[in-house]
Amino acid sequence: MKITNLALIFVLIVVPMFLIMGFRIDDQKTVNRLELQYDAALRTAAQDAAKMLSLNEKQDFEVQYQSLKYFRANKEMAVDTFFKTLVLNFRLKEDPIGQGVLKAYIPAIVIVDYDGYYTYAVEEYRNARGVLEAKHVFSPKKPYAYSDSVGRSYAFTLDDYVRVYDPTLRTWYEGYRADLSTSVSVDLLQQADTFEQVRQRVIVDTIQQDLARVINKHNQYVTRYGITYMFSLPSISQEEWNNTINDIGMIAFLQGIPIGDQAYNNYALGGGRLVRKPVVYGVQENGIKYYYRSDCAFTATIEETFVSEKEAAAHGYYPKRCLNVP
Repeated sequence: MKITNLALIFVLIVVPMFLIMGFRIDDQKTVNRLELQYDAALRTAAQDAAKMLSLNEKQDFEVQYQSLKYFRANKEMAVDTFFKTLVLNFRLKEDPIGQGVLKAYIPAIVIVDYDGYYTYAVEEYRNARGVLEAKHVFSPKKPYAYSDSVGRSYAFTLDDYVRVYDPTLRTWYEGYRADLSTSVSVDLLQQADTFEQVRQRVIVDTIQQDLARVINKHNQYVTRYGITYMFSLPSISQEEWNNTINDIGMIAFLQGIPIGDQAYNNYALGGGRLVRKPVVYGVQENGIKYYYRSDCAFTATIEETFVSEKEAAAHGYYPKRCLNVP
């Protein structure tokens, strides 16, 4: 065989290989670039939304003095902010059709509240004309519920406040674990470490199981609209779960967006932790009104609570030196 023929065969074999490799490299660069953009968009949207969780128009819904974690999560404002930020970062503000398509790639959002959680996912319903429609809606609040081996029911929270139902006595007990442990004969309440382990496990398992159900249901919905991607609950580390359930917060999933020959699949966590300002307590001692800061040790009965020393003074209370300060 002539050398020219060999050279021609070599070119016919090798050149297409190099072209294919070049296409794949370019495609991978596009995938990497889009993944970084989508990661940033999703993370920013979740962070912006989390900031809204702690904003409430009613004082009754704000953080309470007995617990840093006890307040109503503003889920509506949080989810609204999430979508607004996501739409802006995907440059779909003026594209309502594109916004609808983007929502189809969000199988679920979870709002972690103090004494339960909400899922935000697609639900189908028939409108007034009997036509089947679908849209994202909130589920009712679902408690962090648990039953032990003897049939007692527990409703956990994000701290150690708990409600326990004893079916034998047909009685509900409610309060902080440490307080209940001295008055209620329930094994789980007597052991702080075991209580904390069970509480965390129950909250995580409850949310995970519900998410798997919600995402599977989302698969049934999107197949009708030509999306063939199989949505599934991604693997989330135990450390991330523990951080998520430490305070009110949210988990948002974005899956199935085509990028190159792959599909984007990720989630973002947003925490709504509050930094509470020290409060001031007003008391009466020997008929005189004094105020103490919340970090002071004192024995008098609290008469009123104020957000600042100035407010306490305006109500006729005098400053008193802390008993635990030299």
